[in-house]
Amino acid sequence: MLKLDLVKISGVEVLPLVEGGKGISISTGETCGAWASAGGVGTFSAVNADSYDENGKIIPQIYRGRSRLERRQELIDYAVAGGIAQAKIARERSNGKGRIHMNVLWEMGACEEILFRILEGAKGCVHAIVCGAGMPYNLGEIASQFGVYYYPIVSSARAFSALFRRSFKKARDFLGGVVYEDPWLAGGHNGLSNAEDPLKPLNPYLRLVELRKTMDNFSLQTTPIIIAGGVWWLSEWEDYVDNKELGLTAFQFGTRSILTTECPVAKTWQPKLMSLKKGDVKLTPLSPTGFYSSAIGNKMLTDLLELQDRQVDIVEDSPLKIIASGREVSIDVSRSEEVNSWIKNGFSAAMSTPSQTVIFATPEQSKRILSDQRSCCGCLSACRFSSWCQNGGSLGKIPDPRSFCIQKSLQAAAHGGDLDASLIFAGHSAYRFGEDPFYANNFIPTTQQLVDRIMTGY
Repeated sequence: MLKLDLVKISGVEVLPLVEGGKGISISTGETCGAWASAGGVGTFSAVNADSYDENGKIIPQIYRGRSRLERRQELIDYAVAGGIAQAKIARERSNGKGRIHMNVLWEMGACEEILFRILEGAKGCVHAIVCGAGMPYNLGEIASQFGVYYYPIVSSARAFSALFRRSFKKARDFLGGVVYEDPWLAGGHNGLSNAEDPLKPLNPYLRLVELRKTMDNFSLQTTPIIIAGGVWWLSEWEDYVDNKELGLTAFQFGTRSILTTECPVAKTWQPKLMSLKKGDVKLTPLSPTGFYSSAIGNKMLTDLLELQDRQVDIVEDSPLKIIASGREVSIDVSRSEEVNSWIKNGFSAAMSTPSQTVIFATPEQSKRILSDQRSCCGCLSACRFSSWCQNGGSLGKIPDPRSFCIQKSLQAAAHGGDLDASLIFAGHSAYRFGEDPFYANNFIPTTQQLVDRIMTGY
């Protein structure tokens, strides 16, 4: 049994084991409450969370509004109802043990309104807000108004320094901890900066030491760092426990906590997760948020990457002219052989991009892309795919057909859609499901069994 001391998180001493928040509808009140009941920190996702009817059935998130603003209000209302429902389930399921955290994305549409309304509607259920995907400058202010803790997710000391200097120092009493999410190992959206190479991972230990030094400079010596991304067996992280350079630490389990009996997708995702090989999780810049993100490689990602490859520049004057997105454009005549080959192979729909290029898709792909763009409900504060921006209504660019509707795809993955055609966020250690003897013979543990196993070091 690995020796792990209790750590004070969100006002209570708990096991230094944290459930990583996974939206949409993967980390729920059930998973969160079970993790808290096991003595750790549970986390439910408030990103398009499920709500239920009087019979306990999931209410489908169907958008009937004719305008984007009408659909956006529907999305906000769904998110609030779902967040409140999951918070209450988590509180009941926790049996008063552990801690209950709520995970949100700062760049999700109407994040601040959704946070306010959930915290008002679920008073006493939530102990802390965990927030990443952006620079959540107002996070501390919101948390302090409701008397709950907050945990920013960062990938560098520099990002935390900027947040603390500008905002968090005003609400330092409610800063419960800092989640360090390794951008090369974690699943979902990753905080790679423009100065960092996605193909050249940096040493997480050195980055954690730098983060701790920065926190110490702000007199945050007793504030824990929660290590996220790549954590599987704690025996591999023993040097990070009781380490004077790192100070107080806890460990977050995102991908590994998917395969538990409480997780709603465990059975449907199990065959996919168990079949993964090292390298099957891809870090790509395809997300409509503009962030890099890590997801399981499948037909959806392959189609998107191939769409990028079938791309030519628009030039000012050329004898080679085509109709792209309803207007005539000129493209480089030296690419005519490639273009003719794409068209011959069925990729005959030319679509303009905001980068002054043209991509070539099948008519079916083009039809789906345009339909998804027209159905936009403003799920992000700014979206490349629909050119939506909640502050100004538009980014001032044409929608980017090289991206995709992330809300639609994540909803499909969580609710029985084709996993080969859906976005499946996962950390880069997901291949270890198939190698770890704990999961032999398709065993799916309860959360308590998983926590007990983690405590052994494996």
